[in-house]
Amino acid sequence: MIFVNFKTYKEGSGLKAVELAEICAQVAEASRVAIIPVVQVVDLWHIKGHFPDLEVWVQHLDWYPQGQHTGWVNLEAVIEAGASGTILNHAEHRIPPGSVKQLIKRLTGFVPVKGGFRVMVCARTLGQAERLAKLKPDFLAYEPPELIGGDIAVSEAEPNVIKRIVKKIPDIPIIVGAGVKSSKDVKKSLELGAVGVLVSSGVVLAKDQKEALLDLAKGFEK
Repeated sequence: MIFVNFKTYKEGSGLKAVELAEICAQVAEASRVAIIPVVQVVDLWHIKGHFPDLEVWVQHLDWYPQGQHTGWVNLEAVIEAGASGTILNHAEHRIPPGSVKQLIKRLTGFVPVKGGFRVMVCARTLGQAERLAKLKPDFLAYEPPELIGGDIAVSEAEPNVIKRIVKKIPDIPIIVGAGVKSSKDVKKSLELGAVGVLVSSGVVLAKDQKEALLDLAKGFEK
């Protein structure tokens, strides 16, 4: 799996977000690798209007129910707009563990879309990963913040940490991110036990976004 975090880059916002989502769909079809755009809430409806069958996630979600909660991102609203999942506690948008717990609790027994609504929780350290794993998210992403947006991939910088996370948390699929920019980085991540990668600038800011994504997908070839 490749999760492409559009963040708030201008290259991944508005009409550019629609264009990048189309590239994700094209590469997924060509490579047979699941590629999931992770987009700003404001772009979700527009993207799903163009690609109703594309799995799209949002970059953040709050646990508050529908009602008097001005400014919060509501679960029911993003589901109605077409989202299939969300990431939580990204290094650039940290939230208390209690908020993660509340949202996952809201999802228990709640099947709003075919296949359910999935949650990926991000962790900065091994210890944090172990604590967040107790909340039973669908995916756990390991992203050391000092490597995010850099030139050294997490699979190269911290292979032993990834191995330990996979070993200590065997019942939750592990995603790794930070500095992942090539098929070599992806392949190494999979060899360490991850099931996929979370990428951003390596694709969104690439001169040729499609070529960059195709190269990452090659990392899944056996």
